[in-house]
Amino acid sequence: MKLSRRDLFKAASLAGSGLAATALFARPELEQRGEAQGPPPPLPPAFDALKPLGDRVKPIRVDEFQARIAHAQELMNDASPKFDAVYITPGTTLRYYTGIRWGSSERIVALLIARSGDPLMICPGFEEARLREQVRWPIEIRIWQEDDSPYEVAAKWLGERGIRTGRIGVEETTKFVFSNGLRKVEPGFEYASADPITVGCRNPKTEHEIELMRLACQATFDVYKATFASLREGMKQSEVSEMVARGYRRMGLIGEAFVLFGPAAAFPHGTHDDRELHEGDGVLIDDGTTVEGYQSDVTRTGVFGKPSDKLQSAFEIVRKAQDAALAAAVAGRECGSVDDAARKVIVDAGFGPGYKYFTHRLGHGIGLDGHESPYLVRGNRTILKPRMTFSNEPGIYVPGDYGLRCEDDMVVSESGEAKLLTPGFAPSLESPIA
Repeated sequence: MKLSRRDLFKAASLAGSGLAATALFARPELEQRGEAQGPPPPLPPAFDALKPLGDRVKPIRVDEFQARIAHAQELMNDASPKFDAVYITPGTTLRYYTGIRWGSSERIVALLIARSGDPLMICPGFEEARLREQVRWPIEIRIWQEDDSPYEVAAKWLGERGIRTGRIGVEETTKFVFSNGLRKVEPGFEYASADPITVGCRNPKTEHEIELMRLACQATFDVYKATFASLREGMKQSEVSEMVARGYRRMGLIGEAFVLFGPAAAFPHGTHDDRELHEGDGVLIDDGTTVEGYQSDVTRTGVFGKPSDKLQSAFEIVRKAQDAALAAAVAGRECGSVDDAARKVIVDAGFGPGYKYFTHRLGHGIGLDGHESPYLVRGNRTILKPRMTFSNEPGIYVPGDYGLRCEDDMVVSESGEAKLLTPGFAPSLESPIA
């Protein structure tokens, strides 16, 4: 998994000793276990309309997983030089090709895809039954015992397939110990990044994947709308974060948000302070949920009461930057040009130069990972293709004063400007969710 904004915010919060970390992460667990603090207060009435997505969610089918493996094999054969096999350990890429969710540990579980034929999975002997519970269609599984070398098991299979030399692609999140283990057993191979295969498969998205992301975005909108309608004087950032998480649970989903009030929003990834909400404060809510593993990432900045003139002006500038990014995200153009278009709007409005007030890249790819390749950042010459999916999240951050970000998710069209995956841009600070 890539390290996303939500991962960074969690890490920062957990590293501190303040109330924010406790309120954000300890209390939901206590709620689920029914311990110590007792039942949480009822959610405000605005959350009553939230319902599970039900049969609107169409899981990825077996034939889709099999088509993904076939597509990987096509890319392996079309590459120059060719890839003879791809080596994938637990993470979202394993889930992409097989549907299997597996945590990483010191004991290797791996998927091997050769240029032709059926794939192989290797796993510890004592985990075989648990792995077979998740296998969606018959995939060969070879086990290794605690005193065996799993890398010799993998090498033996490659030899049986006639693969004794050539190029092995290693998935980008594979631990060094796992890639080096295979390299030591089979030093005659060339080992290279599998990105041309794995990233080539995972982005662009299929229409089914895009529909799942639309559902995740809609769910995020529904929860945010209920949350903004429920703000009250004196609430803490952590209370609002908890309310968002409980809203997702009401929908049968897992999701979260970090929440920043007033000057705290000038820190794009937040602070350890657990601020209270007061009249005139900007309210920034950022993050999302997943549907069948596919993620949303949405930020809305609203206001509690009446916005100041400077916050209103910043909102209008940032919204224009989003429009410029949407218009620039055209198939055939470079990723970096989308950042250029949005940044020009903000810099031309006086919030420059460069990264001075718009302190981060415009956006990131999104799918099974909240942050994935490619990235909308200055100088990235990756060519946009139809059905690539990204966040579109310009912002203005004035330290000690205020911060504002608007973030929507978008998909590159076959022709013309990109289309939103979210239901719509923010209409205003007073009504940040349409």
